[in-house]
This record gives sequence, C-alpha cells and structure tokens, in this order.
Amino acid sequence: MSAFRPEIEVLRNNGITGIALQRINDPTVIPLWFGEGDRVTPGFIREAAKQALDDGLTFYNHTRGRIELRSAIKRYLDQLYGLDLNPDRVSVPGSTMLGITIAAQMCLNKGDHSIIVSPNWPNIESTFQVTGAQVCFVRQRQEGGEWQLELSDLYAAVQPNTRAIFINTPCNPTGWVMTPDEQREVLEFCRRRQIVLIADEVYHRTVYDAPVAPSFLSHATDDDPVVVVNGFSKAWAMTGWRIGWVVAPARMEEQWAVMSECFNTGATTFAQLGALAAIEQGEATVKQLTQQYAKGRDIVMEMLGQHPRLEILRPQGAFYAFPRLRGVRSSMQFAQQVLDEENVGLAPGYTFGPGNEEHFRLCFAQSHERLREALRRVLACMDRLPDSAFTE
Repeated sequence: MSAFRPEIEVLRNNGITGIALQRINDPTVIPLWFGEGDRVTPGFIREAAKQALDDGLTFYNHTRGRIELRSAIKRYLDQLYGLDLNPDRVSVPGSTMLGITIAAQMCLNKGDHSIIVSPNWPNIESTFQVTGAQVCFVRQRQEGGEWQLELSDLYAAVQPNTRAIFINTPCNPTGWVMTPDEQREVLEFCRRRQIVLIADEVYHRTVYDAPVAPSFLSHATDDDPVVVVNGFSKAWAMTGWRIGWVVAPARMEEQWAVMSECFNTGATTFAQLGALAAIEQGEATVKQLTQQYAKGRDIVMEMLGQHPRLEILRPQGAFYAFPRLRGVRSSMQFAQQVLDEENVGLAPGYTFGPGNEEHFRLCFAQSHERLREALRRVLACMDRLPDSAFTE
C-alpha cells in the first residue's frame, strides 16, 4: 500500500511533454509543440524587471500581488470591456495555471463531479483529477466549418454533484470562441445551480475579427460563482515569466490571499514589475503579435488546407491549428515520427481529451519562414506514411 494519494500515483506526463521532453531546447528542432513563438519578451518589459532587481525589489509582497499591478489590471479590464471592476476581485497569485489550480482546489472535493469543455489543454484534466473529483468531458462539435459548443450537450452532462465547469475561450487547441450570448446563458445556468465556472481567457487578445474576445466578466456580478483566469504569457510573449491574474468573487478576497500564500507565497516580485510595464505600455506589442499570428494562421490554412488526408478548420482565436489526419492509428506515433525524421515538434491529439486520436496540434506563433519550413517537413513526413499507419 502506497503512502501517497492514489490520485497522485496515477499521474503521468501528458502527450505534449511526452514528446517535447525528449529534445526540449534542441536547436535543430522547430518546436510547434508548445504555446509560444520564437520572439523574446519585448525589451521594455525585460528592462522593467531588471530595474526592479537593481532597485532591490527582491523581498516578499502581498500574496495577492502588488497593489500597483492589481490596480493596473483593473484599469486594463475596465477599459477593455467597459467595466468598473471591484478591485477586491483581482489577484495575482503567480502563473495562470496556478490560478486554475487554486480555483479547482477551492471548489472540488473527492467524490464531486466536474466538467471540462473539450478538446482541452491536458493539464486541466490533471488539475481536476488531483482534487479527487470525477472528471467528464463535453466535446465541441465541428459544424459549419467551425468548432462549436452545443450548450445542450453541456447541460446534459451536469449531475446533482457537479461542482465545477471549465471553459477555455478562445480555445486551446481548437481556436473556438464563445459568443457573448452563450456566455450569458452558461453563467446564468451556473448561477442557478451554484456551480463554479472556471473560465480560462488567457487568449483574450488573440482573436482575428475583433480587438478582444468576449469575456464572462461582461456578465458576472461581484459574487457570481465564476473565476476568470488570465495572464501575460500569450498576449505579451511572456511564457517563461509565469505570471497571471484571476478575477474571482469579491467575498473570496481573503481566501485567495491564503491559498496564494500556501502555494508559492505570491508571484515573483521583479516579474510583477515586468508585468506592470507590459499592461501599461504594451498595447502596440499586443497588436503586433496578433498581426503575426494572423499571418501564421493564413500560412497554415494555405499549406495544409488542401491536403486530401487532412481535415482542418480555420481557428477563430488563439494560435493553434488542430488538424485531423483521417484514419491515422496513433497521433502519438505520428508526432514521434515527425520529430525523429523531420525535427519538428508537434503535440499528439489524444492528449487533448477523448475523441481526438486522429488529431494533432501545432502552434503557428513561430516566425513565418520558420513556420513554412516546419509545415513543409510535416507534409513530407505525412506523405511518406505507409498504408499500415491508417485504419480503413
């Protein structure tokens, strides 16, 4: 009998790390497996963090984040969505993933039921599983040339002991973007049932037909059972900084302070000063990156959209494509072969939830010529696959 919890004993690397850890940071690999590009964080953000170090800002901070950063996040969200957020709702506990982890710990117990809208980033499943809760998936449908969530599917999955629903919009990996009407309806459903809605909006600025994606913040009141999680990784090219924010019910202010203290004693001090520079001075950066990603999306659709074995839908947001390689027996085996033979890193589809074995994910945030070269290699490997690699 193990001394450790069974929910921990069963944890294994997801399919992304299962591929990537073999050759992470190998300069011969074009890495399309992670959600980041090849542009370093802009200089003005790095300089702000360096200045903070030079100024000796290496001590403990408020566990919910420095007041000037929380205030800047409030102003940013107010301006973006036409709000007047209660500042007590904003916390900066550390990374965006940490925000999701704390939210799950706050609402899920062993024996509870939870729902993840899928396809989904695999770490969400692990985060929910370690609470001891039962996890089920509601899969988006491919309809009308787009990924869509059928709300009746979501409601049908709810059980009497459902305590949390996780929704990521814009979605990693499909690029699906939830509409304001859908958000309003789902929030009202959760409000009636007292189900905690954990909304991951980290790709809020990576949309291609609007300056910002719709947000649950536009509909939530101070004490609604919703935690909106966001961060700096994607919009400002700050993946390695591990800093994000949450907007949670105002009455949970003290609990977020306590949980942040338990997990990591608060976000890294000098990283918060870099984040402050990003959110106050980085609007041009956000727009430039979105333009780069939009062109990357065009390149992917141009190069992969006509292949007879591929089914690919144009993403509405985020910076991933999630093609279906019809009939492929193993998405992990395919990703491994592309890595071994062509030095391109892909994420196998099976790891994004049930029903995705024929899919793979690629990130199109890389510089454009590098992206084109990677896609040429992927196509070359795909065209060499023997018939035995496919089911009939």
